[in-house]
Order: sequence, then structure tokens, then C-alpha cells
Amino acid sequence: MMLAQQFAAYSEWRNRLSGSLADFRRWLVDNELGDTQTDQRFERLFEKLNEDRLRIAFVAEFSRGKSELINAIFFADHGNRMLPSTVGRTTMCPTELMYDPDKVPCIELLPIETRETDTGINDYKRRPAEWTSLPLDVDSPDAMQETLRSVSAVLRVARENATRLGFPEDGEHAAKAGEDGLVEIPRWRHAVINYPHALLQQGLVILDTPGLNAIGVEPELTLSLLPSAHAILFILAADTGVTQSDLTVWNEHIGHSGEHARGRIVVLNKIDGLWDGLKPDAEIAAEIDRQVQESAQTLGLRADRIFPVSAQKGLVARVNGDQALLERSRLPVLEHALSDELIPAKQDVMRENADAEFADIHGRAHSLLDARLAGLREQIAELTELRGKNRSVVSYMIGKVRGEKKEFEAGLRRFYAVRSVFSQLTNRIFERIGLDALRVLTASTRQTMLEATLSSTLSDAMRGFFSETNLRLKDSEVLINEILEMVDAVQKKFVVEHGLKLSSSPRFSLTQYAQGVNRLEHWCDTHLNTVFQLMTHDKQQVTQRFFEEVTSQVKRLFEQANHDIESWSKVLIAPIETQIRERQRQLRHRLESVQRVQQTSDTLEERVNDMTHTESQLFEQLRGLENAGETVRGILYASVTENALRDAA
Repeated sequence: MMLAQQFAAYSEWRNRLSGSLADFRRWLVDNELGDTQTDQRFERLFEKLNEDRLRIAFVAEFSRGKSELINAIFFADHGNRMLPSTVGRTTMCPTELMYDPDKVPCIELLPIETRETDTGINDYKRRPAEWTSLPLDVDSPDAMQETLRSVSAVLRVARENATRLGFPEDGEHAAKAGEDGLVEIPRWRHAVINYPHALLQQGLVILDTPGLNAIGVEPELTLSLLPSAHAILFILAADTGVTQSDLTVWNEHIGHSGEHARGRIVVLNKIDGLWDGLKPDAEIAAEIDRQVQESAQTLGLRADRIFPVSAQKGLVARVNGDQALLERSRLPVLEHALSDELIPAKQDVMRENADAEFADIHGRAHSLLDARLAGLREQIAELTELRGKNRSVVSYMIGKVRGEKKEFEAGLRRFYAVRSVFSQLTNRIFERIGLDALRVLTASTRQTMLEATLSSTLSDAMRGFFSETNLRLKDSEVLINEILEMVDAVQKKFVVEHGLKLSSSPRFSLTQYAQGVNRLEHWCDTHLNTVFQLMTHDKQQVTQRFFEEVTSQVKRLFEQANHDIESWSKVLIAPIETQIRERQRQLRHRLESVQRVQQTSDTLEERVNDMTHTESQLFEQLRGLENAGETVRGILYASVTENALRDAA
């Protein structure tokens, strides 16, 4: 099955899942089982589903055919090339293809001069005024291609200006000066193409990278954009195999994930260069296979992770409807492998996230109905025992319920005290890893680096930043565990003393954020905080790179951590509060029922009958809850591949 078909099926699955969750949410509201916390959890679920993206990155040195491969796989339905693809460099800056319905079709270009600041690309995405926006004429393929050629634009600047912008002064990838002494650099730092193509509308995001030189100049690619990609296609040229620069890109930015990492695929492009009308097909195939084997050995990969194709012939075949040429291009083999590996893995991640959230919401609703049923049965039993009893027994029963109510209210006072401590501990977490605290640490580190007179001081400042960051994460992890132990103790007390139906508290850990910081520290130690870098660059340049390329990424990690901690803290004690409100309601109704019996015995049978009818309604709600849950789970665990094959048939 083609990647486009399977991704379309995945998008349809995601839409069906969102619709079933919306139906379940309405069912909860109609049956008085929803609350503010549940609404917030649904909103987060819908946000994850709506913002779900499938990110595919194409990485290679220049002239390997990245743009042509993108055209062949995703945009052959245009009847022509969408992305410019000519001899030489066609993509001079990292380029994202996506679709945002809130924007008109356009290409947004970030000037290369923004590299003089310590602001990362993701931060600049929040500043639309800093970008140059060019409209796309989607009704004219020729006009659109002409506009998209903007990504090939260059500037000629003095060598010192290029160095200041981060381009290397010497080495294999240093720009060569012309007769006028100027060097050529990309005009743009980053490009975002907003285009209403069907796949992009469904959430596909394509990242086209312009080779080792740009990857080294823009570390945000390796620190953020590439790690967030669900698939990375590394493209080689069949006529050259693995060159030294190819190997550098692979070893430094891709291959470290290991040969079994999902979503890491090598494409041996331009096999049509090996086609020879004077050689039999078997000899050509053997030559291609030999190149595959040699590339696999050089990269340390299994040969079945390398796919020989001709993107150019595949595109021509698709445009002209030439099935024989398409098969010879081997493009469908690559697409099958990519879709069979990528889409199921993407669905597994989304399914796991949605299932955990849904299971907890469903479980809370079930616990609430169980609590209502248990409370109702208790009331029925009490009223049944009052049949034929005198007023003294009724008075005793009133006193008993009032005693339980008083005891429960005493427990509530302890709970409110614990909730106050919970708030204090949560505030202490934000004091340690909140964005204000990070800004203070960043400013202090910057000051130390700018005032440094020795390279060792610069190095110590960078290490100190990471040491303090890790310490704050560890301190916060301790506070999180304190909160969990405290909430668990409160829950157990309410379960034992008052019979509340409570499940275990949702766990939370900062491990993934600590791992992210460790990855950044490793990158810093190998690319920036080295003897060579510190000795060959002035402190101003090292400081700028550290804050542009490293601390900006730490800030992103902390922003996500703060968001996730806030979300977790809101739902942590929500189940206790819901059960407390339910218990208060039950105690109030029990007291009212017995008091009415005291006032007039004529209402006793009527009350028992009413409660028996309510009991039947609760049983019906439980059945409805299970049916609604099965509907959601049926969609949740449906296979995208099976649905796509069924729809195709």
C-alpha cells in the first residue's frame, strides 16, 4: 500500500476516534458524570488528536536528489515538479512543507541575519513579523514553482560576515571566496511552505535539509527538528555510494540511533545512472545490489534497510502513467517499506496516549456510578429496616447518619490541609524548574561567560549550567514523589474510613526531560565545549552559540515540563474531590430520607419504591457506560492497514 493511501487511512482513523470520544463526552454530560477536570482532560485529548503530525525528514548532502524524491513520493499528482529540482543546490536552507488552515498559501522565509541573535527558529516562529512572506498561486504550477525557488537564493558577503553568522572559515565545507573576496551564503535561514495539499492538510509535515554544511550551521536541526521526525530518509547517490561527507552526516546526526531504530531508512537514489542499454538486466541488478551491500557495510546497517530507487524516473512514470517504468524505478518498494513501518508505529504511539487517558476517564465514571449504587443500596437498606419501627428507632438512625456526616467532615478538614500542602509542594517545583527560575540561571550563566578571561572559565560556566539544571530536575523529582506519597496516603485513608471508590493516582516522572537535557549536554561537549572550539573562537561567538543552540532547547524542554506538570497536578486530586462531592451528596440524601420518615411514615414505601427505580436506572447507566466504552475501544484498536485495504476493495 502506498504511503499516501495509508496516511490518509490513518487520518480517517484519527477523525473517527475524535468523533467517538466526543460522543462519549456528551454521554457523560447527559448522565451527570462529567466535571471540570474531565472536560479539561477531553480538551487535552482533542488537542493531541487535532495537532497530531507525521514528520518525515529528508537528509543528504547536496545533489543527492532529495527534492526530486519528495516530488515523486508526495506530489506526483501535480503532473509536474512541485519543489524545484535542478542540477546543483536547489535547497539552500532547511525547508518545512506543511499546512496551517489559519494562513493563506505562502512561503515564509526567515532572513539569515537572524543568526546574529541567540534566538532559535522555534522562537522565531512565534514572531511572524520577522519573516518574509511570499504568496503562492496554487492555481498556477509554474508561478508556484517560481516562488518556491526562493529557497535557492544566496547572498554574497564578506568572509568576516559569514563567520559571524556561523559559517565555517576553513575546512571542506568552508565557502570559497570569489575574485571580489566575497563568499556565497544562503539568503534565508529557514523556510516554511504552507500549501493546501491533501496529505499536508491531514497532518503530514516534510522537512527538506540542505546538507552537512547547513546542518552544522543550524544545530537546531540536530537538536530539535530531526529528533522530532517520525522518519528520516537518508539519501545517497548510486553513482558515488557513501562519500566521506555522507558518512559524516550519518555518524554525527542519524546513525547513532542504531541500526534497528524505527523510521531510519537509507535511500540509494539515481540508480537510473547505472542503467545501460548494452548490459543485461541481471548484470545491472547485480551492480545495484553490490552498491547496496557496500553502502550497508560502510554505514553499519543491514542491507534490507537500504532501498535503491530512481526518484526522477519514478516521478516521470507517475506523471505519464507508465507502470513499467514505475516498477523499474523501484519507488513503490520504498513506499511500501516506509508506510508499513511508519504508519503502524505512529498509530501505536497515538493509541497508547489516547488509551491511557480514556481508560482513566472511563474508570473514574465507572467508580462514580459504583459509589452512587453503593450509597443508594445503603439508603434502601436503612429505610427498609425502618418499616414498622417506632420513632425512637428512627431518631437513632438520624443520629447515626449525623454522626457519619460529622466524621466525614472531620476527614474533609484533614483533606483540605493536605491539599494546602500539595499546593505548596507544587509551587516549590515551579520555583525550581519554572521559566522564571530558568531565566535567572540563564542570565547568570551568560554574565559569567561574557566576563570570562580564560577558556576554562567558559567551559566551567557551560558545565555549571547543566549541573544546576540537572540538580533542579532531581530536586523536582523528589518533590513529585513526595506529592504522590501524600496523595496515596490520603486516598487510602478515605477508602478505609469512608468506603470511597478510588483508583491509584496517575504517576508522573521528569525522566524524559532529564534525558533531553543529557542529550543537549552531550551535544555541547562534542560540538561546542571542546578545546578546539574554545581555542579557535572568541568568547563572544562561543557564548552566542551556547545560548542560541543550547539554552534555547533547554527552555523548550522546561516549557513542556511545566505544561505537563500543571496538567498532571490538576488531575491528581480530581478523583478524590469528585468522590468527596458524591459522598457528601449521599450523606445529605440519607439524612433527608430518614428525617422525612420521622415526619410522616406514609412516605416510607414511596421513598423505597423511588430508590428501587433509581437503582434500576443506575444499572442501565452502567450498561450504557460499558457500551460507550466498547465503541471507543473498537475504533481505538482498529488497524489502519486493515481499514485502508477494506476501503480500497
